[in-house]
Amino acid sequence: MKKITLIILFFSSFLFAQTKIMTHEVYFETDQFEVPPTEHYRLLLFMSEIETLDIKKVSIYGFTDDRGNDSYNLVLSQNRANAIKTIFSNNEFDESIITNVDGKGEVLLKLVKEEDIHKIRGLNRKVEIIVEPYNPSRAKKVVSKKPEKVEDIIKGELKAGDKFKLDNILFKTGYSTLLPESKPTLESLAQALLERKDIYFTIQGHVCCTQNSRDAIDRQSKKRNLSVARAKFIYDYLVKQGVNKRRMKYVGMRRKFPLGGEPKFDRRVEILVTYVGVASKRN
Repeated sequence: MKKITLIILFFSSFLFAQTKIMTHEVYFETDQFEVPPTEHYRLLLFMSEIETLDIKKVSIYGFTDDRGNDSYNLVLSQNRANAIKTIFSNNEFDESIITNVDGKGEVLLKLVKEEDIHKIRGLNRKVEIIVEPYNPSRAKKVVSKKPEKVEDIIKGELKAGDKFKLDNILFKTGYSTLLPESKPTLESLAQALLERKDIYFTIQGHVCCTQNSRDAIDRQSKKRNLSVARAKFIYDYLVKQGVNKRRMKYVGMRRKFPLGGEPKFDRRVEILVTYVGVASKRN
């Protein structure tokens, strides 16, 4: 019987290790559900760690200390869990994999191994985040049809109102910083626009995963204008390469037009052609 018990315990530990479940705790002030600045920073670091994982599900559980009645504690713990979910959303995290956002009420004093009652209560005012990745990671979908090259699009027939997505212009989650693999496409875009001088256009920035078509928060500036920042990043780059400012505008589209696929493809920019005139000698 002991051997069987040991085998079961070993097997359970092995499975837990194999799933590589990651956890994080966010702590709150008494009676508060607003995330303190230090805890917010810690949470963003944790999110940076898990962004590259193939995540199966995320669970968010809120708790309170033992003070307050049951109904008050349930509401407060739920508000704390909701606050964490909102931060995930504001930072372009795919909400479809957040399967639980629950307030659990109070944590009993005896559940924490600490003698100082103030420390115990401080440790109980928290939200627990449990991240379960796929193990092994799922195979990535292979796109059979290659997207049309941006230089070919610009050299082709265009008219006012035409719009095209800049494939392979992909941004780091929560930032207006491009992923390294996007550089060749951006270089090709600039060169094509320098060669064809009769196109006037608007650069449209997009974000993924936010609630109610809101813009996401730019983690660098801390402002809720990430879609604008992404469009401006492309605008500034093209200006540096010599494209005339008078030919371009940039706008943020927030999350008004999700593509419905992988979240990373919603962190994108698109070009809307506003005017096609006669090419001039000057750029």
